[in-house]
Amino acid sequence: MKFNTKVIHAGVQPDDQTGAVMTPIYQTSTYVQAKPGDHKGYEYARTQNPTRDVLQAQMAALENAKFGVAFGSGMAATDAIAKLLKPGDEVISTNDLYGGTYRIFQQVFAHYGIRFHFVDMRNVDEVEAAVNEKTKLIWVETPTNPMINIVDIEGIVELTTDKNILTVVDNTFASPYLQQPISLGADIVIHSATKYIGGHSDVVLGIICLNDEAVYEQLKFIQNACGAVPGPQDCFLCLRGIKTLAVRMERHCENARQIAEFLTNHTKVGKVYYPGLQHHEGHNLALRQMKHAGGMLSFSLKDDSIEAAFKVMQKTNYFLLAESLGGVESLIGHPATMTHASIPLEERQKTGVLDSLIRLSVGIEDAEDLMGDLEQALAQV
Repeated sequence: MKFNTKVIHAGVQPDDQTGAVMTPIYQTSTYVQAKPGDHKGYEYARTQNPTRDVLQAQMAALENAKFGVAFGSGMAATDAIAKLLKPGDEVISTNDLYGGTYRIFQQVFAHYGIRFHFVDMRNVDEVEAAVNEKTKLIWVETPTNPMINIVDIEGIVELTTDKNILTVVDNTFASPYLQQPISLGADIVIHSATKYIGGHSDVVLGIICLNDEAVYEQLKFIQNACGAVPGPQDCFLCLRGIKTLAVRMERHCENARQIAEFLTNHTKVGKVYYPGLQHHEGHNLALRQMKHAGGMLSFSLKDDSIEAAFKVMQKTNYFLLAESLGGVESLIGHPATMTHASIPLEERQKTGVLDSLIRLSVGIEDAEDLMGDLEQALAQV
């Protein structure tokens, strides 16, 4: 089954009782039992829900995995993976990392005796140098947020061979349409399904996909025991969003490519970070492990002041100044004060997250309108 067919049919069947084509929203907290322990596979909605089951099965199919586990947010999914660790364990992660992930690592789990190393994952040798006998997990983000760096998934996976180290890939920026890390050897894939999976900025949800049954059972236990589960309507909204994932991603990517080229040639723009551009250092790697270069890009201004960046962001009309990404609408944001504000200044600056850096989530509007919007906003600087 090819991808465009998977988003419509994989893991999804018409409802047994009614024949409903779309998966029903099972809005219930509990299920009747004929006698104690004699039920139809469902006891309590924190533990199981039919709408959630379908979403988990479909996401696993899209990521070429056996199992899917859904959570109430991407951060709840991150929290569950971190709970696989124990005091004394060590984690290697990219130094260009989503601010919320950095925050939960450093301000929550570091307090429980887990040590985190943040390295430049563009250099596989630097990752290898950080591996030691206490390393239990390598956390990859690619493309990274917000510098849109590309990390060699297969290269990282090779470092973990016979070392009992889990490789986790945050696939949020790519979506399974553009990149399937498990097919490249990763152990676990995580998504903030709030983004491209839902696709309409109307749901908050997280998904983990994997093949290892023992780790899956651990995550299922954490899902039930800790209770950070999504509601059935949120699962339904993600199932709805998945139906158009392939066609949306094609438009996101094409629009982003045009905008990246437009910004590259603009006199007021300093540097554009987009792997679809040939000058991007990860361009060839992106061509190898991704279908297209994605719908996310960042750029800096030649006037590298925060005032100039704020002026641009406050003057756009179609690019809405807001957190998040991956919806049908275009968004503009300022990583240094928004998505990455929880990362210390000196750490942000090491990776290039300067005050003038602007991040775009390119939507599916007409590219000409989006470029015109940026043109008039840049004219204000």
